[in-house]
Amino acid sequence: MKAVVYEGPYEVTVKDVEDPTIQDPTDVIVRITTTAICGSDLHMYEGRTAAEPGITFGHENMGIVEEVGPGVATVKKGDRVVLPFNVACGFCKNCRAGKSAFCLTVNPPGAGGAYGYVGMGPYSGGQAEYLRVPFADYNCVPLPEGMEHESDFALLADIFPTGYHGVELSGMRPGDTVAVYGAGPVGQMAAYSALLRGASRVFVVDHIGHRLDIAKDIGAEPINFDDGDPAEQITDALGGEGTDRGVDAVGYQATAKGGEEQPAIVLNQLVDTVRHTGGIGVIGLYLPSDPGAPNEHAAKGELLYRIGRFFEKGQTMGTGQADAKRYAHQLRDMITEGRATPSFVVSQNLPLSQAPDAYDRFDKREKGYSKVLLHPGMD
Repeated sequence: MKAVVYEGPYEVTVKDVEDPTIQDPTDVIVRITTTAICGSDLHMYEGRTAAEPGITFGHENMGIVEEVGPGVATVKKGDRVVLPFNVACGFCKNCRAGKSAFCLTVNPPGAGGAYGYVGMGPYSGGQAEYLRVPFADYNCVPLPEGMEHESDFALLADIFPTGYHGVELSGMRPGDTVAVYGAGPVGQMAAYSALLRGASRVFVVDHIGHRLDIAKDIGAEPINFDDGDPAEQITDALGGEGTDRGVDAVGYQATAKGGEEQPAIVLNQLVDTVRHTGGIGVIGLYLPSDPGAPNEHAAKGELLYRIGRFFEKGQTMGTGQADAKRYAHQLRDMITEGRATPSFVVSQNLPLSQAPDAYDRFDKREKGYSKVLLHPGMD
């Protein structure tokens, strides 16, 4: 089959790889109809992880079930499914608690697995024609037949539940004010989720104009950090008080005005932005090692975070990869009933063959490249 394969920093190719097969009784094979390029994929693409050449990318996947293992009870051939990126068993202590991002079964001795991502277990990615899905009864989220809402449902694999999770981690309640740092697809989903959940005002911080325009279009208030300290801009807009909640949708490759990389800058700006006793949700990716870090401490995941100021303000913080399956079913139903349309972030629908060019353009943050969906069946 054809698949997107990592060759080295800034290089992916579409090439022939072996077809996946049923390995365990609880597996299914899914024919991929839509798969997405994620900002998290760019960390690997840029050589900023321990990813080795040969890995097949793709953790945001949906499609049609083609083959079913003998131990699968609820999924059948022909089912249309979306696959939240957490590969999880469904029966370990963390899965039973709804913490599917930290499954204790699928990637020992660590916690948590994912399709096509470095350090997340031996699971191939779905930027390909077919994908093996383990523990299919738990990992497959059923969808209505047909192609309706294809672009919306595809976002259930990662960015919609991840954005929603960031807001949940922050402790947001209806009527709260929220600051989201990062206007990429996940940041847009965090802002959108805050609005869906009843936030009174939502600020989105970035410096890329076309991304801030998207945020404004959904009812958020854009804050360009090139215009001055974003925490000051937001507190001024609120009459001197910080926001109730904040979300970090940037992570360890954050940059300051002028383009200098400062891995902890967003974390520290959120401490300044959020009021005393407010809450912060961190869904931007932070890693224990970074081959391209700007200094020796950041290379080991050691960042200069102002814990004293955080403590002084009595703030709370929640972190970690999203438990995507915790939210996928309810967000699916919101889409089906017309209450949510997350596909406003989708900028391109392309054949799988155009993945190398799409990666290059998305990595450069070209105008018009916000969220790219790839379709293996498209000519």
